[in-house]
Amino acid sequence: MSKKESTFFNMISTLLIITIIAGASLGFVNKITAGPKAKAKLERKIKALKLVLPEFTNNPVADLVLVKSEYAKDSVEIYPALNQNQKVGMAIIGSSKKGFSGLIKLMIGFKQDGTIKNIAVLEQKETPGLGTKMIDEKYVKQYRDKDPSKFNLKVKKDGGEIDALTGATITSRAYSEAVQMAYGEFLKREKAKDK
Repeated sequence: MSKKESTFFNMISTLLIITIIAGASLGFVNKITAGPKAKAKLERKIKALKLVLPEFTNNPVADLVLVKSEYAKDSVEIYPALNQNQKVGMAIIGSSKKGFSGLIKLMIGFKQDGTIKNIAVLEQKETPGLGTKMIDEKYVKQYRDKDPSKFNLKVKKDGGEIDALTGATITSRAYSEAVQMAYGEFLKREKAKDK
C-alpha cells in the first residue's frame, strides 16, 4: 500500500471540516443553554429586587420600565414597587465601566422619599479579596438610608463621605458612580411624575 500524500489542499479541507463541526457544535450548545442562562439571570434579578426594595405586592419584573439614558449605552431598567397599589419605591440598575476590571452593575433600591433602601451587586469582575469586598455589609451600609441629595456619594479621597475599600479605591469610585447614576434616573422619574 502506498501512503497518501499530504497536500496543501488536503490540509485546508481538513481544517475547514473541523472548523464547521466545531462552529456547529458551539452554536448548538449555545442554543441549548440560552434558556437556562436567561432563567438564572431573571432569578438573580428577582432575588435582588426582594433584597433592595421595601415590601411590595406587585410584580416589579412585569412592570419593568426601560428608559434611554445619557448615563448608559443601553436602556436603564427601572422596577417600580407597589404595595396595595400604593407606590413604595423603585429599583434601578446602575452601572459603571470604570471598575478596576471593567463593568460594575448594581441594583439600587430607593424608598419613595429618595433614600437608598439597599444595594445588590448584579455583575462585577473585580480583584478577589479587594474589589469584591463591595458586597460586604460594612461597605454597603454606608449607602443605606442615605439621601443622595444631602449625602455626597463620592469617596473621601474625592471630597465625598464614603470610605473607600482598602486597596480598591477605583472599585469604590465606580460603585459610587453607579449609585449616583441610578439616583439621577430616580430624580428624572420623580420630576416627570410631578409634571
